Amino acid sequence: MSGATTEFVYVSYIRATREKVFEALVRPEVARKYWGHENVSDWEPGSKWEHVRVQGGRQVELAGEVLEIEPPRRLVISWANASEYEDASRHSRVTFELATLGEMVRLTVTHDRLVPDSGMAQGIRKGWPLVLASLKSYLETGQALDVFAERRAG
Repeated sequence: MSGATTEFVYVSYIRATREKVFEALVRPEVARKYWGHENVSDWEPGSKWEHVRVQGGRQVELAGEVLEIEPPRRLVISWANASEYEDASRHSRVTFELATLGEMVRLTVTHDRLVPDSGMAQGIRKGWPLVLASLKSYLETGQALDVFAERRAG
């Protein structure tokens, strides 16, 4: 990626173990519950991952590569619209860092290498806070948030 880039950093504190939070990121059947999508991969460095929408038929919306993985502490993936997967210059990067703090986990999500004011950057700005709130709610209470409520209302 050439030119100026921007990044977003989100921090969430979740009453759970690092193992449970990490599992929620990489296990398709868990991600589906709080995200409405499945994250599908063999989770080996260099492998492809796909963000698959399950509502209304299976459709790959995002894709990238597993850049680093250190369960349950760190996961780094590239991130692109599925239609732009083959063009590595269009990939941004997401880093998930998990730290244990007593009975909770500090989950830091850094999404960087984004083109400022792009559609992807605008989507990230809205999407991550909702997804992370839903993840927190799901892991702490067993009840996820409706991450598609805004789409239906607007």
